[in-house]
Amino acid sequence: MGGQARRLPERSGVRPGESAAKFRAVLYLLFGSSASGKTTLVHDVLPLVAGVEGHDFDEIQPPPGADTAWRHRTYEAWVGRAVTLQEQGVDLLLCGQTPLGELLATPSAIKLEAISACLIDCDDATRAARLEGRGAAWFARSAGPLQEQYTWPEWVEQHLMWADWLRRHAHDPTWMPHVIRIRETENEMRWERWSAWAAQDARWRVRTVDTSTASRTAAAETLAGWIDAERDLFRREEHPLACGRWATAEPGPKRA
Repeated sequence: MGGQARRLPERSGVRPGESAAKFRAVLYLLFGSSASGKTTLVHDVLPLVAGVEGHDFDEIQPPPGADTAWRHRTYEAWVGRAVTLQEQGVDLLLCGQTPLGELLATPSAIKLEAISACLIDCDDATRAARLEGRGAAWFARSAGPLQEQYTWPEWVEQHLMWADWLRRHAHDPTWMPHVIRIRETENEMRWERWSAWAAQDARWRVRTVDTSTASRTAAAETLAGWIDAERDLFRREEHPLACGRWATAEPGPKRA
């Protein structure tokens, strides 16, 4: 599901007392269905954390009818941005409707020094009310040519269904992976990196922040605390999704 391109304010720089040459960076992925509060939360958390650049996945303008294949291929550009930033000792905070499994399967993701993921979520009643409040203009922009296929209530329901899938995916990598594994990119993506992981695998770590009733301040403080904790975990060399811990060997090139 595409959305309007938005650019978040950037905050970057090496942390006090640390050199860019020494510092190792993390890509923080915030994912969730529409109306969970991702973009608002990133705006609110950036002033609370140093050395982080924040972006919305859809800053790379989705074309009309943007589909799963477009999302898969666009991930490469964002991983490239993260790799550039980590050379400067800067973290990337990326928000979008882009599940963890897709990031891990992105071919160049093994270049990332560490990956931390957080699901930004809310209950269905809250999400439906937020979506309905966006009105017909948002429906036209987000649905695009799919307006011929869905009514407004059906489009809201699609987002609720996607939210449910993301929720289950966040807890269990084995949950209906065919939803994101598609024929168009099967020979490009590296699904084998995590396809054998079980629900309790220590590498499959997704924090959840529920924005249903939490105030903006409380949600931002929770997210800032999570970022600090993930940084500490990485610095102690205990991060399960640090480079070399989750995809240490790559098979040869796939053939169609």
